[in-house]
Amino acid sequence: MRGVLKLTIGLAVLAGLLVGADRMAVGVAEGEAADKLVSSGRLGARPHVSIEGFPFLTQAAAGSFDQVRLSGDGVTVSDGRQQVALRSFDARLTGVSLGDGYRSATVRSASGSGLVPYPDVSRLIQGAQPLDLSYGGPGLVKASLAGVPVGQGRLHSSGNTITADGFQLPGVAALLDGAANAALGPRSLTLTNLPAGLSLATAEPRPDGLLLTFQGHDLRVLG
Repeated sequence: MRGVLKLTIGLAVLAGLLVGADRMAVGVAEGEAADKLVSSGRLGARPHVSIEGFPFLTQAAAGSFDQVRLSGDGVTVSDGRQQVALRSFDARLTGVSLGDGYRSATVRSASGSGLVPYPDVSRLIQGAQPLDLSYGGPGLVKASLAGVPVGQGRLHSSGNTITADGFQLPGVAALLDGAANAALGPRSLTLTNLPAGLSLATAEPRPDGLLLTFQGHDLRVLG
């Protein structure tokens, strides 16, 4: 009986050591992955990386991970001229395969989201006259010119291009001259640099900003 008890205790201690070693290894790997994503130019800021699934060491030996999660508040998007930071960026990468001595990585599929505050949306989507955009309801944005509300329009996306159009002037503003109508013409922006090679799926107005959702298939995120 004592022999069985000692063996059981020994196995339990060994299992605990193995789990501890596995968790230490995954922590180191997550930090290295975050650094490589930034140095590769796939992300504009260092994300938090979480390699999911257990045990990690078995997945690492095979060079394949079922799920990897990226998150952070400093990850950026760009229109090719200027970049803005996403709030609450979160992405899930499925089927991550490593190659070339862990110097390259491909992803079978990915999805994610992030929020762009309205002041940053306004910076990116400017036309001949600057407009300040704010939430106008589901699918809608309000526009103001020099602090004066001047209209409300639809916001939609196609590919990586986001467009605000169909602005309707409110009662008093409808009596203004053609300059106001010109200021409220369609506005669009095309995102040319998205996190981890993802593509824009949707752009949805929310009270606190524009919620962007992303998707991608067969992506190369390293190498």
